[in-house]
Amino acid sequence: MLFVAEETAVNNMGYAFSKLEIESGDDSSTDETVGTSWFDRNLDSLDHDIAQLTKIQSGPHENLSRVAPGRRQFPVSTTRMLAGREANLSGRGRFSSADCRHVLSKYLPENGPWVVDQMSTRAYVSQFSADGSLFVAAFQGSQIRIYDVDGGWKVQKNIRARSLRWTITDTSLSPDQRHLVYASMSPIIHIVNAGSATKESLANITEIHEGLDFSSPDDGGYSFGMFSLKFSTDGREVVAGSSNGNIYVYDLEAKKLSLRISAHVSDVNTVCFADESGHLIYSGSDDNFCKVWDRRCFTAKGKPAGILVGHLEGITFVDSRGDGRYLISNGKDQAIKLWDVRKMSSNATYYRGYRDYEWDYRWMDYPLHARKLKHPYDQSVATYKGHSVLRTLIRCYFSPEYSTGQKYIYTGSHDSCIYIYDLVSGAQVAKLQHHRSTVRDCSWHPNYPILVSSSWDGEVVKWEFPGKGLAPPPADDNGPQRRRYL
Repeated sequence: MLFVAEETAVNNMGYAFSKLEIESGDDSSTDETVGTSWFDRNLDSLDHDIAQLTKIQSGPHENLSRVAPGRRQFPVSTTRMLAGREANLSGRGRFSSADCRHVLSKYLPENGPWVVDQMSTRAYVSQFSADGSLFVAAFQGSQIRIYDVDGGWKVQKNIRARSLRWTITDTSLSPDQRHLVYASMSPIIHIVNAGSATKESLANITEIHEGLDFSSPDDGGYSFGMFSLKFSTDGREVVAGSSNGNIYVYDLEAKKLSLRISAHVSDVNTVCFADESGHLIYSGSDDNFCKVWDRRCFTAKGKPAGILVGHLEGITFVDSRGDGRYLISNGKDQAIKLWDVRKMSSNATYYRGYRDYEWDYRWMDYPLHARKLKHPYDQSVATYKGHSVLRTLIRCYFSPEYSTGQKYIYTGSHDSCIYIYDLVSGAQVAKLQHHRSTVRDCSWHPNYPILVSSSWDGEVVKWEFPGKGLAPPPADDNGPQRRRYL
């Protein structure tokens, strides 16, 4: 693998950051399993609950999908779906929501890509708003941009972060899209008025970036960083995971911490609310565990409602299906795991018996023989492999409910690609190739077959389904930080 030599620069805010790391398409790694899809079990044959839920949410009407006994069921074509609707085979005279999802889920966002933006520093975060009208991208060079998706992807707000340490680790947009919070390797996160008319938001110059302090006297002067943060569904709270092993919940109305949990023995790389109630929190850590926290009980004693065991290495990201039951996690053991919280245990032992090698994901390739190892007490429902989780906290997600019925899982990858897996069969249904460095984050539009990826090559690009035509040109900006690559 070839790298452009990294330089260190200091910007006008007084902190150091790395220049772009561009990788060639030539990977000298001997790991033959990268990019090859692998799945450890067939959920459909197990008749697992989530296979049935997926079928209910995105399967066609039974009158359109009947097959003879013993024959394999194939996807129903759009032509047959339309003919069945005209013949009123369902008896309703129209498509159901599941019928619509069955049709829409065929159109994967794999055409393109078209460049949305190009920056001179690494892109760390890329996320659509809940309604898909806005898109947020965050970069290592202190910059956060909010794009107007419906307005031709023009930059609606350009935010220059305050008191940045190393990089912007995460951002979260409030459900009403009025506020944005951003985190860094600091115990203070900042909140910005995302709905104001001010386009250039310079911290405490053109707009106030209010600091929310997550530290306390109990920290003994120890400085820690925030890796992950999320707004609650009602927008009143922010949950955050930190490098000191704690989970925090901040009450925005009371302007104070409402909860602090000593959650893990290592970095809490990722947190999220399990559902709209806000009672359950999922967390993932470098201690290899996913944990479930019920705020109605146990948390005062720092005891989780349950622990999910199965990853062999640290966890980089968790995403909830939104039903308080299922979640997925991305791990440094180069695997995504699907979990059912009903299978969680009340306690777990830190298992290290398999580890007979020294390895650091920040600069080493994953040992080939380690890919064949399996946790002896694995509680996961299924495991998905094929992508690469190295160098940074790469994220994975369920596909949108509205357009796909959450029948896919998609993830970034260190090999510069985006992978899309079928949730039930485990098949790799798409591999999107364009970037020249690690793809840390990606986001699927909640309503349309559009996916946007952000990479350490500084590019934010958009993928669509074939046949939609040319996308609008990248947002125009003559700022000195932009750089075009030919």
